[in-house]
Amino acid sequence: MSNKVRLGLIGASVAGTWSSRSHLPALGASDTVDLTAVCTTKPESAEAARKAYGARLAFHDYNTMAASPDLDAVAVVVRVPSHYGPVKAALEAGKHVYCEWPLGRTTAEAEELAALAKAKGLTTAVGLQARVNPALLHMKSLIESGYVGEIVAVHVKLMREGVLARPSNRVWQRDGSLGANTLTIANGHTLDALRFVAGPFRSVSAVVTTQVKQWLDTGTKEMLDVTSPDNILVNGWLANGAVVSSHVNAIPYAGSGYRMEIYGRDGTLIATGEDSPQLGEVSLHGAQGSNKLEPIEIPAHYRIVPPSTPDGEPVNVGQMYARFAQAIGGSSEGLPDFDTAVALHKFIDAIAKSSETGTAQPAQ
Repeated sequence: MSNKVRLGLIGASVAGTWSSRSHLPALGASDTVDLTAVCTTKPESAEAARKAYGARLAFHDYNTMAASPDLDAVAVVVRVPSHYGPVKAALEAGKHVYCEWPLGRTTAEAEELAALAKAKGLTTAVGLQARVNPALLHMKSLIESGYVGEIVAVHVKLMREGVLARPSNRVWQRDGSLGANTLTIANGHTLDALRFVAGPFRSVSAVVTTQVKQWLDTGTKEMLDVTSPDNILVNGWLANGAVVSSHVNAIPYAGSGYRMEIYGRDGTLIATGEDSPQLGEVSLHGAQGSNKLEPIEIPAHYRIVPPSTPDGEPVNVGQMYARFAQAIGGSSEGLPDFDTAVALHKFIDAIAKSSETGTAQPAQ
């Protein structure tokens, strides 16, 4: 226990949230990070979370938790509009920080937080979990070793269900200015995975649109106007000369899931999954010198979480915590940090600007 990173988690709901589905199970299995403290907005819920997850301390004010001498690091797993305050408080208190993606509601917030972390000399991580997905790590390694040769074309798509109704506690996501929508989250994770595996974009052209313009609030039975985008079409050039196309959307029913296709002069690699590679398992298939795709086994060494880590959503989050602990110890290889987040924020800005202006935008 003494060698573990002592972590305080902000956003430790007992049930039903991303935190309870992924972060807390991953931490429960971690052999490098100790869930020392939890923080929610009320004393009662904080104490309930402490008992449920075996933490030693409970807080209902993130400033108080950030100042605690019993912690080395803080994880911020709350709604996107609320990231800025607790991240800044933790950094100012000298704590290392793991924040979920997006880092800020805006690029300006992300840039400020990244600069503060750098000035303080602190280790940071941002929840771009596709970068530690074992299948995509292997896919990237195969590309770098020449499996596909020169990349000539890339296509990626994520078609996922986007319900037409929301409970009252989730209708806030209809406001595009709050930074939590298909453009920033589903599209952000999907294109970050593409950039991680196949290389950065050189230029981008895009269509960003809201196809479902009203949601039903199931609590009040009101129809509410929506400004959050739900369909993002992107095409352009990668820096390595490949052409690229992408479609990420939230459709009403029967989404077909995730697929990334990398086509090169010497071979093809295809990654598929039921949902975003940030969330769950991805299967890998490849072909070299033929038109027949064969399954590719993912080497066991890419999975660095303990065997007791539950399958599904906790795996990639657990991978992030393992690398976060390594980085705090001095080895930051492969950890997406706040600088990674700022670069993705700027790329998404370029996508939005292309759609607004109808012109291609530089992407670097």
